[in-house]
Amino acid sequence: MTEAQRAYEAKRAAKAGMSLEKWLANKEKDAATERAQVAKAQQQEAAAKKPGFFARLLEKAQKPL
Repeated sequence: MTEAQRAYEAKRAAKAGMSLEKWLANKEKDAATERAQVAKAQQQEAAAKKPGFFARLLEKAQKPL
């Protein structure tokens, strides 16, 4: 983090009434939570997706007669 970025984050932390370290930790925690939510949403979307033509064809081919 550059000095300018650090100064900007220090101003934001002061405005929120936190120390810089606490502010950065909280910011990282929020980012990790958001990444986890996005990953979970992508997994749910992939699970809900209908299988493609070839996947269905292979599934039918593997079923016993």
